[in-house]
Order: sequence, then structure tokens, then C-alpha cells
Amino acid sequence: MIDNKIGTYNFVAEPFHVDFTGRLTMGVLGNHLLNCAGFHAADRGFGIAELNENHYTWVLSRLAIELDDMPRQYEPFSIHTWIENVYRLFTDRNFELVNKDGVTIGYARSVWAMISMETRKPADLFTLHGENLNQYASNRECPIAKPGRIKVTSDIPLEEYQIRYSDIDINGHVNSIKYIEHILDLFPMDTFKEKQIKRFEMAYVAESYYGDTLSFYKEEKDDGSIAVEVRKNATDVVVRSKIILK
Repeated sequence: MIDNKIGTYNFVAEPFHVDFTGRLTMGVLGNHLLNCAGFHAADRGFGIAELNENHYTWVLSRLAIELDDMPRQYEPFSIHTWIENVYRLFTDRNFELVNKDGVTIGYARSVWAMISMETRKPADLFTLHGENLNQYASNRECPIAKPGRIKVTSDIPLEEYQIRYSDIDINGHVNSIKYIEHILDLFPMDTFKEKQIKRFEMAYVAESYYGDTLSFYKEEKDDGSIAVEVRKNATDVVVRSKIILK
């Protein structure tokens, strides 16, 4: 712990957590970020286990990750996490990625909502947990831009995928990180021989479930970024993403 508002968690880039370049995969990093959020919340009395007792849970709404580098195989690294703001329906949580030499190599911003497990609608954080959450809000800096608006105009799907057992998480819907993995699978392997991910944004719009068919729409923007939209059953948008490669 740096202080009571900031959680620090230590990891190692295991061989099964890296890709063919020997660097930690974006999916594994995403899982670590979500785990750190869970550890931090649980240690302070508002984790998923406590919420589930009252039929509430946390869901990820937005995520932006910006990287200068990734940990390599067998390298230790740390993640700091803290709450930045608490609003009525959302809370902002930030992360800092630090390598084995103590150098910051990335940051992430995320937006979370607390929803009722019965109605699937957002809960009022001020009414339920406002005071508890606010006491852990920190003014620690997170120098990357907040997640922006993502727009995709393409109406021709690049790929389709039927949701399977391994995509589903404890909440009964597709795991947030599975979307990241499926989106990155749209790129040929050669892309990652030549380039690395500089920034990765996700906007989670709706839930999808076992048996749904996901359609992926991909579009390169004038600024060189790549936008991806994921729809379920050819109609409802479930996820939008923006990727910047370097």
C-alpha cells in the first residue's frame, strides 16, 4: 500500500501470459487490472462478494489503456489502482503499470457502474455506498486522456462469432476481457510482428449471452486509429473499441 486510498499489487509475466513476442498480452493485462479493482474494492468493504449478498454487482462500462511498453516473460511488475471520482451512477478508477525497474510503462482509466443483479439497471451509488466510496477517492494523477467517443460507420461485418461456454463469466454474460481478445484476433499476426499497441479503448454498451452471434465491424480512421464495433445477432451494439498502434 502506498496509502490507504491506493492499492499496489504485484505480478509476474508467466510464460502462458505472454504472446509470441514474449510480451504480456493485452487480455492478461486487462484481467490483472480488473482483479486489482476487485482486490482494492474488497479490501475496503465494497467488493463483489459483499455486493452480491445484497444482489448488486460491479460492471465495467469504459476502459482506456495507454502503454509505452509491456512486461516481458518472467519479469515482475506492479499495478497501482485508485478511485478518482464517484458520481451518482458511475465511478472512475485509474491504474498505473510499473515495470521491474520501478519505471512507469503505462496507465489505464476505467468507468464502473453498480447494477442490480435482478433488474440489470444501475444503482444509485450515493444512496448505497457514496460515503464509503468517497473516503477512498484520491487526487493522484493519471496523465492519459479519458475514454472518448467511438464511431463506426461500416455496415459490412468482417467476421462473425457464436458465443461459447468459455466466453461467459460469473455474471452470466460475456466476460469484458473476452471482447478484447476477440477484437485483437481480427488483426493478422504480422501486425504484431511490426507494431505494438499504444492505446486501447473499450466502451461496453450492452450485455451478450451464451448462444448469441457477434458480428465485428472494423474501420480505419483518418488519424490512423482503428475503430471496431461489435453487434449481437446483427442488430444491437454491445461493444465499441478504438486501437492505436505504434
